[in-house]
Amino acid sequence: MSSTERLAPGAPPPEGFIPLVVPEIRGNEWKYVKECLDTNWVSSVGGFVDRFERLVAERAGTKYAVATVNGTAALHIALLLAGVQPDDEVVISTLTFVAPANAIRYVGAWPVFIDAEPRYWQIDPAGVVDFLDAGCHWDGHELRNRQTGRRVKAILPVHILGHPVDLDPILAAAAKYSLPVIEDATECLGAHYRGKSLGGVGDAGCFSFNGNKIITTGGGGMLVTNNAEWAARAKYLTTQAKDDPIEYVHNAVGYNYRLTNVLAAMGCAQMEQLNAFVEAKRQIAKRYQESLASLPGIRLPQEAEWAFSTFWMYTVLIDEKEIGMDSRELLRQLGARRIQARPLWQPIHRSPAHSSFGSPGCPTSESLYAQAISLPCSVGLTPSDQDRVVESIASLLSKQDAPVG
Repeated sequence: MSSTERLAPGAPPPEGFIPLVVPEIRGNEWKYVKECLDTNWVSSVGGFVDRFERLVAERAGTKYAVATVNGTAALHIALLLAGVQPDDEVVISTLTFVAPANAIRYVGAWPVFIDAEPRYWQIDPAGVVDFLDAGCHWDGHELRNRQTGRRVKAILPVHILGHPVDLDPILAAAAKYSLPVIEDATECLGAHYRGKSLGGVGDAGCFSFNGNKIITTGGGGMLVTNNAEWAARAKYLTTQAKDDPIEYVHNAVGYNYRLTNVLAAMGCAQMEQLNAFVEAKRQIAKRYQESLASLPGIRLPQEAEWAFSTFWMYTVLIDEKEIGMDSRELLRQLGARRIQARPLWQPIHRSPAHSSFGSPGCPTSESLYAQAISLPCSVGLTPSDQDRVVESIASLLSKQDAPVG
């Protein structure tokens, strides 16, 4: 099986195949889901939904949480709560999965893409501040993009790969211009920024519980906030905006975005294991760091002194000039050895779906995209399988001819 092939639905991985990342189901998942089935509480209300919301809010350090069908739905609702309207602009990372940019378009607004910084690969705080200070005009009430004339309404930093964004400069700029900050903490449940849990640092935070995330409900998401009005509005909008407990009266356009009790039951069981999952991820990262550090042409991820990373997706950079092989060739060669790897996302400012919106140059993100490859890092990755990944990389790199001149 190559690194780009997909498993058939319901099929176990073939023998000898090391997947990139798969869910870890080893706790009370079966017990809690069976309880839902036994009691007929399987839809979008039930005790597990409430419990799952409490557990995630507690972990994010917020007063409130509202469960959603997926992380994109949480982002969509968060943008509405922040008052983003059609033809507004939202400042966002370009080096991320496409979901937050899509959510911005759902509300009729436009993303402004900011480059990554080269050390930790997160959205560059200096780039955010420079755009707001130099690229926009502030009249004391509204901030407008000098180039487009559109109102800039929010900032949506995305914490990628398990490591936090350096938020303090962004929060300071946001306060200066009265901009809400929505954290996309999808890849960072369990991570900390200067001792604070991600998702609870900005005005709202959003999580996804897709199958490849550090905990999973199969699908599902969560919006967290300390704002009571936002939390109430989020619950209202995600349940079709029903205004009367009996009559079907709707004073706003709502959405069918609520998570089911069955999936929330799975989420509760997964949350009970979050600390163990994070520790497993960090131990996998540590073994990779120790094993790959001596290999030429590979740059390993760093953890800032102010950060606690979950190392959700262990990602390295490949220097083609030094080793004579680019990241995509290494990905293909690993696939031939039945080891699944993947590239980073195409920077969204280059995506055909979003490339026409106009943004500052993003050379660091494009360089990272060209060089990056994510290695197998499931919570349940065995030491022997991890050794096989390392040995395969070392073997492949040793066969490359030294670069000329």
